[in-house]
Amino acid sequence: MTFQQSIITCLRKYFTFSGRATRSEYWWFFLFCILGGMIFGALEQFINGITRTPNGPTLLSGAFNLATFIPSIAVGFRRMHDTGRSGLYLFYPMIAIIGLLTFIGFAGGVEALDSETPLALFEGAFGVIIGLAIIVVALSPFIVLWWLTRPSQPGQNQYGPNPHEVHP
Repeated sequence: MTFQQSIITCLRKYFTFSGRATRSEYWWFFLFCILGGMIFGALEQFINGITRTPNGPTLLSGAFNLATFIPSIAVGFRRMHDTGRSGLYLFYPMIAIIGLLTFIGFAGGVEALDSETPLALFEGAFGVIIGLAIIVVALSPFIVLWWLTRPSQPGQNQYGPNPHEVHP
């Protein structure tokens, strides 16, 4: 799939969270989102430089990011489906962070963070659990990145036929 084809496909499937997406479809659209954000950001910097408002509004890049947010999540779900995983695995880092913060809150770690010695958070068994949880949180984005780079699962899976084997 080419750069242009992936952009068209992802925008046509704006709210389509079912089915499968090839690696090229996902990564070309990812590149489009990065480049679009950079181009609109640079354009805003140029406009703000002309109008001499160094921290001026970010309407262009904000609108672009808002417009591509849902298709980015949708193509991520379809990409996870292509590797045989649920699309919810895309949210694994966020779930790990929420779990860590919830554990700290329930275990009374908030007081340790507010105190003069926040390193008290890492004392005893509580500290060991927090340390391991921080390692999981730190590694979770790399695990998701690994899943997104895996080849397509051959043949049909529970999410549909392999996009490489389907010919229009």
